[in-house]
Amino acid sequence: MAVTPSDDPRRERWEDATDWILTLAALLFLVAYAWPIIDPGLAEPWRSVLRWVTWLAWIWFAVDYAARVWLSADRTRFVRTHLPDLAVIVLPLLRPLRLLRLVTLLNVLNRHAGRSLRGRVAVYVVGATTLLMFIAALAVLDAERGRPGANIEAFGDALWWSFATVTTVGYGDRFPVTGQGRAIAAGLMLTGIALLGVITATFHRGWWSGCSRPARSPRRSPARTWWR
Repeated sequence: MAVTPSDDPRRERWEDATDWILTLAALLFLVAYAWPIIDPGLAEPWRSVLRWVTWLAWIWFAVDYAARVWLSADRTRFVRTHLPDLAVIVLPLLRPLRLLRLVTLLNVLNRHAGRSLRGRVAVYVVGATTLLMFIAALAVLDAERGRPGANIEAFGDALWWSFATVTTVGYGDRFPVTGQGRAIAAGLMLTGIALLGVITATFHRGWWSGCSRPARSPRRSPARTWWR
C-alpha cells in the first residue's frame, strides 16, 4: 500500500523540529562556501575554519537525511522519491545545491506578501532567482578560476554570467570552459526556463480563476444606482 506523507508522523515531527536548524546550517554553509571563493587571498586560519564549517554543515545534512530515512514508514520509497537529496550529499559537484535549503526563508517573507497571488509569486520568484543566481555565480567561479582559457576569473564576471544565463539572454562575452562549469550552466539555463514557465502558469491560473467567477449582479437602491 502506498505511503502518503500523513502516514509518517514521526518523520514529519522530525522535519518540523529541524527545519530552522537546517536553514541555519545552510546559512553557515553559504558563508563558509562563498567567502574563500570571493576572496581567494583569504589567509589562514580563516580558510581552515571555513573548511571545518562546511564539513560540519555537510555532516548535519547527512544526519538529517539518515534520520528521515529511518523515521519513514516506507524507507525504500523515501529513498526512491528523494534521490536529489541523496545526490546532494553524495556528489561533491552538487554541494552548492545544499544552499537551496535557504528557500525556507521565503516562507517568512511570504507571510508579509498578503493573500495576493501576485504578491506571493513575486516573493518566491525574486527570492529564488536571486538565490540561484548567487549560488551559480559562486559555483561557476569556483570551477573556472585559474583554468586554461577561462574567462570567468572574478566574482563580478561570474555574477554577470549568471544573470545573462538565467534570463536566457546569453550574451556570450563570458562562458564556462570546464566540464563542471558547463554542467552548472546547463542547470541554470533549465532553471531559467522553468521559472518563466512557473510565472506564466501561475498568472494564467489566477487570471482564468478570476474570469471564471460568476459576475455579481449590481445592487440597486431606490435612491441611487451602482455608478453613482
